[in-house]
Amino acid sequence: MREIELIERSLGDFFTPSILKIAIIPFLVTLGIMIIIFMGVADYSLSSLDQVIIQVQNGEEFTLDPNAPFYYVWAVNILTFLLHYSITAWLAGFLLFTVGTFFILFFSIFTTLIIIGFLTPMIIETLRKKHYPEVKLKGHGSLVSPILVALKSLFVMMFLFILFIPFYFIPFVNIIAFNLPIYYFFHKLLNFDVTSTMLSSSEYKEIYRSQKNLFRFRTLLLYFVSMIPFITLFSTVFYVVYLSNGYFLELKKISQNRLEV
Repeated sequence: MREIELIERSLGDFFTPSILKIAIIPFLVTLGIMIIIFMGVADYSLSSLDQVIIQVQNGEEFTLDPNAPFYYVWAVNILTFLLHYSITAWLAGFLLFTVGTFFILFFSIFTTLIIIGFLTPMIIETLRKKHYPEVKLKGHGSLVSPILVALKSLFVMMFLFILFIPFYFIPFVNIIAFNLPIYYFFHKLLNFDVTSTMLSSSEYKEIYRSQKNLFRFRTLLLYFVSMIPFITLFSTVFYVVYLSNGYFLELKKISQNRLEV
């Protein structure tokens, strides 16, 4: 099956009533969490930081609210330091934009990937009954495996963020340096979520040896889609559908090859 046909099949599966019902769950849960967080930090929003920036630039004195959250105090202290020196003042805007973008992007991806982990077995079983009734699923891993994979991926992602710091200030290169760690985290969690549900360890290794670049391309394509603001809130189920269809086709090839032998 050509890639465009796989995408068309996955889109057709996604827009069925059974899958759309599942897609509503991560959307509502993630949206609810984001609203709660927004309400919690509303008193110390970017407008407050803008006022601090204006006061520092005008040489005015300002005092921090002793009850201010730690993240607000941290942000103000860094911005104040940078704004006192003309050579680093331009970094203030860069930090605000970068940190804000990172938080919204990573939070939406991280939250929806965690939620979708509980829904993946339902999605895969629905696809199996519809297109691949002859395929037997042999998931691998344990109850703690997703936690270990998530922690390991998070650690590597943070290490990459620190490693790439020198590249953040180089135009165009910083785009790759900023997104590569997040893509690594995205790929690891999404790929493990699907493969651990439907493939045995030996089946995964067999497919990974010959098709790892193909599935990296697919997760990279999905990551680009997730760059569209807030689309991850309701499109994560499609990610699972798309990858699952891809792995189902590879699993069918393995089964057919075994029968021929």
